[in-house]
Amino acid sequence: MKKIFRKEVIIGLLVALALLILFFGINFLKGVNIFKAANYFYADYTSVSGLAQSAPVTLNGYKIGIVRAIDYDYDNPGHVTVELSVDKKLRLPRGSRAYVATDILGTASVELVLGNPADGFYAIGDTVESGVKAGMMDAVSQNLMPAVSSIFPKIDSLLTNLNAIVADPALTASVKRLDALTAELEGTVRSLHGVMNSMKPVTADLKSITENVDTITGDLAVVSGRLRKTPVDSLMDNLSTTVANLETLTAQLNDPNSSFGKITQDPALYDNINSTICSLDSLFVDIKRNPKRYVTIKVF
Repeated sequence: MKKIFRKEVIIGLLVALALLILFFGINFLKGVNIFKAANYFYADYTSVSGLAQSAPVTLNGYKIGIVRAIDYDYDNPGHVTVELSVDKKLRLPRGSRAYVATDILGTASVELVLGNPADGFYAIGDTVESGVKAGMMDAVSQNLMPAVSSIFPKIDSLLTNLNAIVADPALTASVKRLDALTAELEGTVRSLHGVMNSMKPVTADLKSITENVDTITGDLAVVSGRLRKTPVDSLMDNLSTTVANLETLTAQLNDPNSSFGKITQDPALYDNINSTICSLDSLFVDIKRNPKRYVTIKVF
């Protein structure tokens, strides 16, 4: 009897333990921490937009609780009552709102927007003001879809015009002309390649000419350097002295009182010299005609 009693006790304990594990496991999967104290409030919605039990309740993007339960209010048709379980430290000012928001993936959550603490605070179990925020998909359906719908007729018209343009024989003729033009351009490019190849010797000559010009430039630089080294000052001094001497000689020639001036400007001296030259000329002529008169040859 004792053994049977012990087996039943053990089985009962195991079943109780399993039930406890199941209870805690389900609450854990729901995100409910039964060991943490929480306050609860209610919110009334006409549409929960896919909100599910255990959905997060956030404040400024931070999770402060979960949706504990969602019930349809049969006494008030068209309304859904949502129980919000939030951190016990949170006090909701009156005027706070609980918005149902949907993210880009379609997951719904509750976002709290706090009111003014000066208006007082909600008591635990009160119903807070509620609302539904338009999600991204709602904004797309409300704003983008009408614009897309208005674009469809234009796209259809554009496609019709494109089909008409493609079917136009003139387009085919233009494409053929473009092919011919491309072929001519290819021939022109080949001709340019030939011209460039024939210009290679000229390029080589230009290179040699350039080298010669460089050599000449170097020689000119050397000559310029030598000219810079030439004593230009002494050369200019010598030239100035020579010019001064020439000026002095010119002045003496023009001065009738100087020796050179008397020679160049005395008419009598000129006449005498001219007469002497004439006499000498007559003497030479007479000597040629009568040499015996002036030269006597004696033979012994």
